[in-house]
Amino acid sequence: MQNTATPTHCPYCALQCGMNLTPAPDGTVELSERADFPVNRGALCGKGRTAPAVLSSRVRLTSPLVRSEGTLVPASWEEALDRIAEGLSRTRAEHGPDACGVFGGGGLTNEKAYTLGKFARVVLGTSQIDYNGRFCMSSAAAAGIKAFGLDRGLPFPLEDIPKTGCVILVGSNLAETMPPSLRFFHELRENGGTLIVVDPRRTKTAEQADLHLAPRPGTDLALALGLLHLVVAEGRTDEEYIRERTTGWEEARAEALAHWPEYVERITGVSVPELREAVRMFCEPEAAMVLTARGPEQQSKGTDTVGAWINLCLATGRAGRPLSGYGCLTGQGNGQGGREHGQKADQLPGYRKLTDPEARRHVAEVWGVDPDSLPGPGRSAYELLDALGTDIRALLLMASNPVVSAPRAAHVEERIKSLDFLAVCDVVLSETAALADVVLPVTQWAEETGTTTNLEGRVLLRRQAITPPEGIRSDLEVMHELAGRLGVEKGFPTDPEEVFEELRRASAGGPADYSGITYRRIVEENGVFWPCPADGDAPEPAHPGTPRLFHDRFATEDGRARFVPVAHRAAAEVPDEEYPVLLTTGRVVSQYQSGAQTRRVDELNAAAPGPFVELHPRLAARLGAAEGDPLAVVSRRGRAVAPARITTAIRPDTVFMPFHWPGEGRANTLTNPALDPTSRMPEFKVCAVRVETVEGSL
Repeated sequence: MQNTATPTHCPYCALQCGMNLTPAPDGTVELSERADFPVNRGALCGKGRTAPAVLSSRVRLTSPLVRSEGTLVPASWEEALDRIAEGLSRTRAEHGPDACGVFGGGGLTNEKAYTLGKFARVVLGTSQIDYNGRFCMSSAAAAGIKAFGLDRGLPFPLEDIPKTGCVILVGSNLAETMPPSLRFFHELRENGGTLIVVDPRRTKTAEQADLHLAPRPGTDLALALGLLHLVVAEGRTDEEYIRERTTGWEEARAEALAHWPEYVERITGVSVPELREAVRMFCEPEAAMVLTARGPEQQSKGTDTVGAWINLCLATGRAGRPLSGYGCLTGQGNGQGGREHGQKADQLPGYRKLTDPEARRHVAEVWGVDPDSLPGPGRSAYELLDALGTDIRALLLMASNPVVSAPRAAHVEERIKSLDFLAVCDVVLSETAALADVVLPVTQWAEETGTTTNLEGRVLLRRQAITPPEGIRSDLEVMHELAGRLGVEKGFPTDPEEVFEELRRASAGGPADYSGITYRRIVEENGVFWPCPADGDAPEPAHPGTPRLFHDRFATEDGRARFVPVAHRAAAEVPDEEYPVLLTTGRVVSQYQSGAQTRRVDELNAAAPGPFVELHPRLAARLGAAEGDPLAVVSRRGRAVAPARITTAIRPDTVFMPFHWPGEGRANTLTNPALDPTSRMPEFKVCAVRVETVEGSL
């Protein structure tokens, strides 16, 4: 590559911040500000600023590895690919196609996610494919589809946030998870708007709020219903909007009226005066928004919880109007695009349903296969992982580290170990890759070109800035080679733009229509918002894209939004005598997801060297624990040990652990895999635990 600056995007969260990369003479990569990208305007968090460190051969894989006599040893690409093809082929022959599983990641580009779904269904013929995005925002997706007929994280650009009157931010600590986005909320307040933060902890984000509501973990649904009750009782509903743009109000209203303020106070711990103040702040401005993140979503009732917050928006006339609406703050870098184009168990490209005969016909025609050959829906992510070693005997895994990131992680680790065959494609030797029979080193963000779709629904182009080290191949090359070895010679190109052109055709006419988007347009327009259909047979698509959804109609058959009646119910686990404390989990600013990459960056490790248990001084006093003392947190699924961090920023009945680390401090050893019945999202955010002191030191 030439030593000139290449405009591209960060490899981490769904902001997909813009940056410039320039190869340096010493072989390193220099990163510089890219002020033209409107999401971050040049600002970067520590993770983004240090992202080039993971490009170093010191921390990344540089050769295929195969297991020999129990140990991973270097091998040639031919040997490694042959082993994978043989393992998958043998499993299919002995146990059938559904004995082969595929597990993807929300960090894969659209081109890779699309190809992975096609590979599973066309080459392997398996229904058993899902991805770790199921663990991130699937409840919000399910609720959005129920209410609006469409799931796009944000139905408006981030630039609209400073112009609204009030934002309720539910279960998001974006000051640590998406630091560059905090400026939009600062500008909101500078413009006279208000910010309400809902979080059991007084996080760095909550410290910025005009009002902080701190409900017990697992009670966000009751809180939203209590606010809606007050909206009705105080006459703050928008009756004209409800009549003209919605259906189902009477049923939803009846459920809300059953959640009177004093009842909600007992459930949530949020006082009635706080509830009333939140309603006043939300309803008085002309425009307002509700934004949710993992807090309300990662629950066994996450879909209903998000639905309740959507109902609040609908009852007050806030959705589908300028500077108003409901939105989900998507987490992973391509969490939005990753679920749109086929690596999710129940979906085909373009966000089409796998059970829809017309969707199957359309996609099968693009792929050149018989629609009847496409398998039906498979298991969701946790259910797939739980079936490893029994129904699923071989697994191809890309860009995920479930040994650290999955709920009930010790059990998932044992299921992975019980596989007949495991192949992993990754940039680094993650904890999951270390268990594999074959590990393939693949290109990463700065070494390849491909599109991602950020939390706004803005399709972006990550551009190759440097040449990958010798011996590294792309995931597209891997799937091309494996497809050929498994008898499919055509249909798996290695050029990302060629793949994107096919993706455009496959998505055409679907809810997530990318057919009018081209690489050229993305570059010239700094990203294009979907849906963006092609303009007939015109040589250059003329559709402008859709930055703002639902202003004319919702994506339902009748164009109306749907109220979905929901009622509060308890978390799958509630405290008892044996497990009297609630555990909630989350992130810290200097690590990302399972930490597979960020834990290899010295600067980030210095800022966040390891796990901890955050607890209130009253709980610490009952335990006799001091700052830094080792504490054991025990759930029905296992035990994790980490040093105490004592703070009044958390409720006395709750402890918090970040989930980035493996080993004895692995928070997901404890978490509950109880699933939401609609989204199949596990209940990461709340489970019952006890906390014990531990002899010695860490």
